[in-house]
Order: sequence, then C-alpha cells, then structure tokens
Amino acid sequence: MEAERLCQELRTVLLSCVSRTGGHLASNLGMVELTVALHRVFDFTRDRLIFDVGHQCYTHKILSGRGEQMESLRTFGGLSGFPKPGESIQDAFVAGHASNSVSVGLGMARARTLLHETYDVISVLGDGALTGGLAYEGLSNAGQSGEPMLVILNDNGMSITQNVGGVAEHLAKQRLKPQYLRFKQGYRKTMAVIPGGKQIYRITHSIKKAVKETMLPSSMFENMGFTYMGPVDGHDVAYLTRLLRYIRENRFGPVLLHIKTVKGKGYPPAEQTPDAFHGVGKFHLESGKPLKKGEKNFSAVFGEALCRLAKEDPGICAISAAMIPGTGLESFARQYPDRCFDVGIAEGHAVSMAAGMAKQGARPVFAVYSTFLQRGYDMLLHDAAIQGLPVVFGVDRAGLVGEDGETHHGLYDVGFLSTIPGMSIWAPASYRELETMLAAALTQKKGPIAIRYPRGGELSYTEDRGDRPTVLLREGHDLTLVTYGTMTALVLGAADRLEQEKISVRIIKLNRITPLETEALDLAAKETGRLLVVEEAASSGSVGERLAAHFTQTGIRLKGYVTLNTGDGFVPQGTVTELRRLCGLDQETIFKKGLEVVRGG
Repeated sequence: MEAERLCQELRTVLLSCVSRTGGHLASNLGMVELTVALHRVFDFTRDRLIFDVGHQCYTHKILSGRGEQMESLRTFGGLSGFPKPGESIQDAFVAGHASNSVSVGLGMARARTLLHETYDVISVLGDGALTGGLAYEGLSNAGQSGEPMLVILNDNGMSITQNVGGVAEHLAKQRLKPQYLRFKQGYRKTMAVIPGGKQIYRITHSIKKAVKETMLPSSMFENMGFTYMGPVDGHDVAYLTRLLRYIRENRFGPVLLHIKTVKGKGYPPAEQTPDAFHGVGKFHLESGKPLKKGEKNFSAVFGEALCRLAKEDPGICAISAAMIPGTGLESFARQYPDRCFDVGIAEGHAVSMAAGMAKQGARPVFAVYSTFLQRGYDMLLHDAAIQGLPVVFGVDRAGLVGEDGETHHGLYDVGFLSTIPGMSIWAPASYRELETMLAAALTQKKGPIAIRYPRGGELSYTEDRGDRPTVLLREGHDLTLVTYGTMTALVLGAADRLEQEKISVRIIKLNRITPLETEALDLAAKETGRLLVVEEAASSGSVGERLAAHFTQTGIRLKGYVTLNTGDGFVPQGTVTELRRLCGLDQETIFKKGLEVVRGG
C-alpha cells in the first residue's frame, strides 16, 4: 500500500535528519502513521491542527512542504523544532509547551462558529500532555461546548495506563466499525418515535454502559461530553484514515479518539529506550550512540550535590515535573526513590505540593526548567511566598538554551521571580558555586529561594565565591562592569581587552540578584561614574533596569550607563554562541560597549 510505503520513507527521512541535527526523535517516530492519515483526510491550509506537545510535528513539517528544509532543523535561520505559523500556513499555532491544545482548539472552534465559517479543528494530545491540569480544564469545557472538534489522545505509554487486555481491544474494534456507528444512530432515532421506545432505549443503554465502563477506559471522557472512540492501533494508517474520514463526515460534536502508539516506532534503539531518544543530539544512525560524549553540566552537578546533601538530611526531597533526566535527578531517584516525586507536566501542582511539604517541616527542592516554571507563577506567589516557606527551586535552563528557540529560552525568570515578595534569586557562575549555593539554600528557614543556572557547562570562570551576595572580582576606576552567572567569564575576557586599551575596569559579580545588595554598586557608581550591566535575560525586570531605577531614586548621577541583555523581543533558535552574538552578549560586543561608555562619557 502506498501510504504504508510513505510511512517507511518518512521514518527514514526522520532518522537521517535528526541523526545529523539533533532534536526530538522517539515521539516523532511514533507519530508517523497518524500524521499521514491526518494529511490524507484534512486540508491543513484551511483545517486547524494543534500539536500538544509541539515537538511531535516533524512529519507534519515534511508533509506540508518543508521536507527539503529538514536539514536546517533547529539551526539559526532554519526550521523550528516546533510548529511555527511564520513558517507555514499549515502550522496553526505555536506549541512549545504542553497541555494547551484542547483549550486552543476549542477557541478556534468557537471562533469558527461565531464567524459562520467551515473548517475542522483537531487537537493532538500526547507525550505526557494529559498529565497537565490545563488539559483537563480544556477537556471539561470542550466536552460541554457541543462544538464539533476532534481531540486525538496519542497514548504512547507516557500519558495514561495500559488498557485491560484483549477483550477491551476486541470491544473497541467492534464499537468503531462504521456499520456499528450507523446502527447506533438509527437505533436511537427509532426508539425515540415508537411507543415505549424511550423506556426500552434507557434500559438497553444502561446495560451497555455498565458493560462498557467495566471493560473500556472511556467513561471519564464520555462523562465530560465527548463521543469516545478507541483505543485504536495508531500504526494502522489505512484504518486510521477510514476512521478519520468517518468522524469528519458525521460531525458528532466533540470527539475524543484514543490511539495507541509505540514511542520510537521503527528504530530499535529508540523503541528499547524511548526516554533516551526523546531529545537527542547528533548520533550514529547505525548504533544510536551519540556523536559527542556526554560532558559534565550544571544539571548533573546539581543532582550530584543534592544526593550528597540528602545523605546528611533525611528531610531533603526532590520534585520534578516529568523532567527527572533533564534536570539531573536520575541518580537521586535511584538512591532515594521514596524522596523523589515526579508529578508529571504539572508545575503549578509541584509548587503547591512543595509548599505543603515545607509547611510541615520537609525540605523540598523543585528542579524545573526556567520556562516551565512560568506555569507555576500563581502558586509561587500565593502558596510559597505569602507564608515565607523555605522551598528551594533549581531553575535549570536559565538564559539562552540554543536550538529549542523562543519557547524554551529561560530569559524571563529574573523579571517574574523578582516581583514576588520574599523571593531570593541566586546565580552561580561555576559548578562549585552551584554546590555552595544549594547547600546554603537548604539551611535557610524563611522564604523561597531560586538558584538559576544555564543549560550546559561552566565557562572559563571556575572559582567559588558563592558565599556572599556580591563579589568584587577586580578593582578599577574608569568603568564598572556588573554581571552574574556564566556571563562572568565573558565579562572578564572583555575586561582584559579593555585593560589593553588603558581602561581601568572594576568588575562586580552578583551572586544574589534579588534582593539586590547595592552598597558595592553605589560605591562603584560614585567612584567610576560609568556602569555597563551585562546579563543573559530579557530587559523587562532585569537587573540593569532595576539598578537604573535605584540610581534615579537615590540621586546618584552617572556619566555613562548602558545595559546589555536580550532585549524586549523573543529570541529565535540557534547555537548559544550565535544567539549571544545576535543579542550583543558576546565578548566582542561587551568590549566595544565598554569603550563607548568610557570614551563617549
């Protein structure tokens, strides 16, 4: 069959491309047949397809005319690793985070009805998205809405449990045959008009419902108002095509189609260890082994340090939102399984649970990507901060993350965490400082603490001066450079070049960026008169912005004041080196700005 051959060819293309570019592999291998079937049935220049999570979209990109560009996947100026409407009219919505597809889809369906238009709306849930609370909010409202829309639950074993066995599978197949569905509609209409028919229908429906609820995992969705169909083999492209056509032609209202797929399908290394092939760097196609050996990084150092501290304190526990490997907690999970809690894609719940644990005397540490922590803002404010609870947040992937692009750059935590009363934000520049700060944070008795660190490894600065809020790294009288985190290494390099130009540079490294200890900064402002603040964060709420306000309020006048950050907009994908150059955070730009501040002042 042509569709089956196409699926084989697509897997070959996916493996070839991702082995050379890196990216999300296992989830995309599992999505091939479903994506082909969707493209055979729907026209996505009109119909709307919302991926959840968006990293399942690679086959869709190929089928929507971007196959020749796949070699540029996740590179600077190339294809995004997520749906992006700016790339193609067939990408309905940006989708870098999880659990929003049903809500977005319902919004599109309601807009369609409101504007008297005709197109289909399909939301594809998968890869753990159903563990996020927003998914249930969307499902609850969509089921009640009556809006014709299709929700596809891609169950690859990462979202919900296995079904009850062969009988359930057999019954599901019978329920999904077109002749059965037509009979069901006809039976309901007939019983509604014949004498006593309604009573007979109620009795038979009750019996059928009792049997079905015993054998099939459908009751939750049907109670929400969906027509539930499934579970279905998600790798049978012909059957999926027929079923999708039937759903499209009959417009039942909200439909939930439950398909079962194998994550990593068609590539043995990925099928055997789907977690390892979820997000990959470049790898040997034949063996599945990475081209580049795994190197030490901040996430691993964080996990190792937490293990050592937990050995001494039985109250220390770790929390993850479906990211145990990504946040370096694998060793902790093995050593302390009773003290490691993976809550799924539910960051808000994780924050509230951590607050509850801290209130009762435990020492919770929530390791979470910067951009994922955004979903827990309300709970940070309401549950952790108001009561001053000592929850520690390991804010991973802070700063520019590289190839995942604008949905994943951790550029906003400095701004949004700084608005929370009682919150402390610490920024290590080296592995040793991360270890020092984590140990110190776990001795604090009052208030939440966020320790933010980047993806990847430390740079040339490897010292440990993490035991105080502010550190004077170098004395100088012409210019003060202010920075924090791993940007410290680039600032030191720029300062060396400025010294060659006979410019005396003072360097202040901030270990604690909220609340700011301003004594050394005030002194530097008065003595050098010129400041250049360098930070890998968005400008809004940045340290540079807050310092400018502080100097204005205190009446300190400066001869020159410049901030370097990532600006007000979103930053695309690319290597971190390319993006620092784009944002003006590379050593060359820091050097040139330093010259401007001094010679222009």
